[in-house]
Amino acid sequence: MKPYQPNELPIETIDWDQLIDLMGKANRSIARYDGLLQSVINPDVLLAPLRTQEAVLSSKIEGTQATLEDVLEFEVDEDTQDHLKGDIWEVLNYRIALKQGKVAMNEQPLSLKIIKQMHATLMQGVRGDTKDPGNFRRIQNFIGSPGSTMANARFVPPAVPDMMKALSNWEKYLHYDDKDVLVQLAVVHAQFEIIHPFLDGNGRMGRILIPLFLYHKRIIQEPVFYLSDFLERNRSDYYDSLKDITDSGSWTNWIRFFLNAIIVQAEKNIQKTREIINLYETVKLEIVNTTHSQFALQCLDSLFVQPIFSSRNFEKHSGIPRSSVARLLSALSENNTIGIIQKGAGRRPAIYAFKRLLSIVNN
Repeated sequence: MKPYQPNELPIETIDWDQLIDLMGKANRSIARYDGLLQSVINPDVLLAPLRTQEAVLSSKIEGTQATLEDVLEFEVDEDTQDHLKGDIWEVLNYRIALKQGKVAMNEQPLSLKIIKQMHATLMQGVRGDTKDPGNFRRIQNFIGSPGSTMANARFVPPAVPDMMKALSNWEKYLHYDDKDVLVQLAVVHAQFEIIHPFLDGNGRMGRILIPLFLYHKRIIQEPVFYLSDFLERNRSDYYDSLKDITDSGSWTNWIRFFLNAIIVQAEKNIQKTREIINLYETVKLEIVNTTHSQFALQCLDSLFVQPIFSSRNFEKHSGIPRSSVARLLSALSENNTIGIIQKGAGRRPAIYAFKRLLSIVNN
């Protein structure tokens, strides 16, 4: 199989008539979601669990087994999930890389330079960290099942000179105003996967770019629109519709799949975000009424940022004095605001969970 020659962007052959029905719905869905985001007073607190869940699901598409709970428990005690340590670090790196991208974009527009920096973070100390992290590939690669060769590969990305040319064109397209920004995002994501510029981590990197592109285009106020939930549940359709571009040269199936993903996921994200906002207000009253503490709001925020924790973590993240931590946690346990998921033994502290938040995020 020969290396693929990617289309130049923008795609001149898009059949816009076949997309009109989904374009309107997708844009309305994103606008409703962004409106809700703008009403969130402290997104860093309230949306923290959704960021972690996105990292879990995007990594799961690539074969990791770690769950949201595994990751959160590991952050409490790095020995708790020893057998999943590699998977968990892939998830944590994803979350760090996404945040790094946002911070970098506050100083400069989205670019290949930022993407390479994020890729270095994504691959640090995990599977693929020997495959030249942070640099575009210098050799030919191919996609196929284990043991396959270039001759019988599922897909052979562009040769290195064509790849560099396509990347330069792709970067210019990031700053181009196409007819519809969500169709443009579908093209941006697919073209990145087709170019396959890294030796490893292309799938995760391409999915990190989804919220960052929307943030770059000022479609959302915070880069927190995640699609990996939908893509993971429709994994074979995801790969097949991408492959349809390189097999047939037609972009229609892929763009329709992607716009539908945005519509479905936006509705789900709206529902989850509303439930999280409502839970925050409910639990705020619970904590104030149960503890009568001056630290009630610090306590509340800590539960949302770190819904699985030990007393030591809680003290560190909330900034609440040690003398008050034991009394607060005891009151919240008795009130069933939090539950103990692992009893303390010897020098090992008890581990608590804020289960109502976890059930919303996992739903």
